[in-house]
Amino acid sequence: MATNTSESQLAELKNCLEGELYTDMVHRLIYATDASIFREVPLAVCYPHHKEDIISIIRFAGEHKMPIIPRAAGTSLAGQVVGNGIVVDISRHLNKILRLNTEECWVEVEPGVVLDELNLFLQPHGLYFGPETSTSNRCMIAGMVGNNSCGAHSIIYGSTREHTVSANVILSDGTEACFAPLSREEFAEKCRGDKLENEIYRYLKGILSDKKNQEEIRSNFPAREVKRRNTGYAIDILLESSPFKETDTPFNLSRLIAGSEGTLAFITSVKLNLVPLPPPVKGLICPHFALREEAFQANLVALKYSPGAVEMMDHIILDCTKDNLEQQKNRFFLNGEPAAVLIIEFAANTKEEITGKMDAMQADLKAAGLGYHFPRIFGSDIPRVWNLRKAGLGVLSNLPGDAKPVSLIEDTAVSPEVLPAYMEEFEEILTKYNKKCVYHAHIGSGELHLRPVLNLRDPAEAEIAHQIATDVALLVKKYRGSLSGEHGDGRLRGSYIPLVLGEHNYRLLQGVKEAFDPHYIFNPGKIINAPSIKEHLRVVPGEPVREIKTWFDFSKEGGIVRAAEKCNGSGDCRKSEIIGGTMCPSFMATRDENTTTRARANLLREFLQNSGKKNPFDHPELYEILDLCLSCKGCKSECPSNVDMAKLKSEFLQHYHEANGAPLRAHLIANIGKLNKIASVFPSVFNYFAGNWVTSSLIKKFAGFDQKRSIPLLYNVTLKKWAKKNLTLLNPSSPTGVVHLFADEFTNYNDTNIGIKTIQLLTKLGYHVNIPGISDSGRASISKGFLRKARKTAESNLDILDPIISEKSPLLGIEPSAILSFRDEYPDLVTEKYKAKAKKIAGNSFMIEEFLSGEIKKGAIPSPAFKKDKLKVILHGHCQQKAIASVQPTKDMLNFTGRYEIEEIKTGCCGMAGSFGYEKEHYDLSMKVGELVLFPAVKNAGQNTLIAAPGTSCRHQIKDGTGKCALHPVELLLDALAD
Repeated sequence: MATNTSESQLAELKNCLEGELYTDMVHRLIYATDASIFREVPLAVCYPHHKEDIISIIRFAGEHKMPIIPRAAGTSLAGQVVGNGIVVDISRHLNKILRLNTEECWVEVEPGVVLDELNLFLQPHGLYFGPETSTSNRCMIAGMVGNNSCGAHSIIYGSTREHTVSANVILSDGTEACFAPLSREEFAEKCRGDKLENEIYRYLKGILSDKKNQEEIRSNFPAREVKRRNTGYAIDILLESSPFKETDTPFNLSRLIAGSEGTLAFITSVKLNLVPLPPPVKGLICPHFALREEAFQANLVALKYSPGAVEMMDHIILDCTKDNLEQQKNRFFLNGEPAAVLIIEFAANTKEEITGKMDAMQADLKAAGLGYHFPRIFGSDIPRVWNLRKAGLGVLSNLPGDAKPVSLIEDTAVSPEVLPAYMEEFEEILTKYNKKCVYHAHIGSGELHLRPVLNLRDPAEAEIAHQIATDVALLVKKYRGSLSGEHGDGRLRGSYIPLVLGEHNYRLLQGVKEAFDPHYIFNPGKIINAPSIKEHLRVVPGEPVREIKTWFDFSKEGGIVRAAEKCNGSGDCRKSEIIGGTMCPSFMATRDENTTTRARANLLREFLQNSGKKNPFDHPELYEILDLCLSCKGCKSECPSNVDMAKLKSEFLQHYHEANGAPLRAHLIANIGKLNKIASVFPSVFNYFAGNWVTSSLIKKFAGFDQKRSIPLLYNVTLKKWAKKNLTLLNPSSPTGVVHLFADEFTNYNDTNIGIKTIQLLTKLGYHVNIPGISDSGRASISKGFLRKARKTAESNLDILDPIISEKSPLLGIEPSAILSFRDEYPDLVTEKYKAKAKKIAGNSFMIEEFLSGEIKKGAIPSPAFKKDKLKVILHGHCQQKAIASVQPTKDMLNFTGRYEIEEIKTGCCGMAGSFGYEKEHYDLSMKVGELVLFPAVKNAGQNTLIAAPGTSCRHQIKDGTGKCALHPVELLLDALAD
């Protein structure tokens, strides 16, 4: 906790900044963790606007002896951005690409530029920043420099250090410096003078000129064959440059800043070397192995053929991907249950060159008795394989129970030639402690991410973690490897550096730290003077997990606390709209950490586990951070850990309402079906008042809706009434099959015309349609946290549906959010008595597009006559459709006609999200989400281009945001049928 003195001091700093500075507990808690096993609450969180803000922060920190923790995306695995000082987050404002020189192949960027966004910017110029990470869609350049990141293709591109041309930094006294290549004369000049920069150069000259130091460094730092080297500060790299060696390699202090983890200086901009885009043709070959040990030998065979990447996934990670909605579709190339799979990539100008190498390598492997299946992947399937590999870090959180694969010794690197022997001794260490381990990642460069499965809640297991880390450090030293290959030392490996490099070299590194930062204000406790890994753990050993009674069933996760703990901090929810995807719309619109799924999970975990209240949900801080969650469900599929924040939010709201009461608006929305039922008696009267400017404004004011929203009007008849009158005449006498169409609370009253067209379409295609006696999915009640009411609705619906729904007579829905409730929420919401029914109905409930595309694939629908004119359609998929089902069936269904040219807009959530976009305090954010991708795409569509959107909320958002009308895909299919 910050003391009163420090709080007053921080208030003084706040007045000096153009950027934002927060000292409230919420901001401090959501920045208390990263993607590591550590947790420490900072004093404050700051978002500097520019270089001058950073200078002010550094001078303030020096004056008051306050630590500064530089932070980018916060995906650090070694605890680099966890500390008790001022967290300085550069991601919000310092994210500009400053200069590009295509002739000399370099770019200068601010520290908060995201790697994938940079490469998208460079692509039209035929250039690329070579080093990459599995977090490339959200990691930032300063973080890559700080950790000296490498990535899957380091065999070709090496590490970030090799591509860092220069770095502009602020030193610990607030002065500026540019670390760039220096000639001998320029180096000598830098050593003269009385500035801190000059003192740094003089110190480095002194230690690197000493013969004993040179001998110690060359004898005890990682062997030169180890390309992934990130142990301590890179004085071994500086030693191999001029003037300390006869070489053309100039002295460049930016090479030392790379890998220094923000402990030496604060980066304000970086100049990066660029490389040409890879050859146009790529191919993967993915050998499967019955024994994991075979993969270590196969790696050496693969390297003989100069691949661009060799990556490994073991059976534990592969098993974890089975239950991940996003990754299930990426398992297409797997055969059987391999103990390990290698992903070997080749790039060339022609496919023939690649297949030639693959043929020779596969023959080599078979001759050595290595591998049993060798799938080859080309074209659009390649990203699917890499996405499966990149998900490795996150999916590990899905292992059941408290024992998880721990990021402990997962970053060690040795020469690939000694990797088999190293791994043999490593496995002896595991056997010694009777532990299992996860193996994955960069086997081609000698760095396997090794994660022992440990229960850090158990004090005995926490002690074993320390013992394993010590034993592995000694093993790394034996093989002249690097304790860190790319993820950095941080506080996870920092305390073991003296063991690996020796006390003499460690004292040299301490001297480097003190030369740059004599008062230890820059990220203290990382690399140098790191505390024991037993301190500041995110999970406190011996502390029991709080058991909380919930409405949703969280037993699969081990309770709601563990469900929140599944978030491992990997930050996948920080993707921008430039990268694409659904998760997380509020972050995409605001770029604020406190709107990420990660922040919400962090705060939930903190309060649910540590609250002193009987009702741990009863905290306004939780309400505020969850309020901007749109419940889009994107995190349920796109988060590798499958953190379902919409489900957690609904559970929270139920308990929060119990303690504080629910607002009137929430009751109105939860009962929208009942209100529409009453209003449907006299629909014209309701529509008059809802459509009239004067009366509608009063209704919106009373309900808490924004005045700029249009209230959905009622159709002149409900779908059920229309069906009762017309269905008998429409149903075919010799039907192809029987279906039950759900007249949900939106289709029955508002979108009745779409329901009518759906019935007409199904009957024309030969299906007998029934309308079951249910009318409310419970979706609105779930979204507003009325889970008691939603459970009653769900169980009532199941009683009605159970006798009639089966594989041969499925339940179909028009509105995605309503029909997908049966698949998504019902099984976890109903009581034990209804579980079997819920599972049965969930397995036989489909969006109308899913059903029809499935029938088309089975050949159950004979190809009818379609209109011959060609029309272009842009399609916006519903966010819950993307998360729980897929947009592909919608495209397949429309492509069946041959009439439509379909282009799916790469949108996430539309921003309406049910009632969210109607609510006056959410209107601006809702529209901002729409403006990211959806509205521009619709506005820029040609005059004759049709717009399709399955979701009723999406269609309303498109209408309000662009003035254009969107059609349900069913309407397009019906219209395509020839008369």
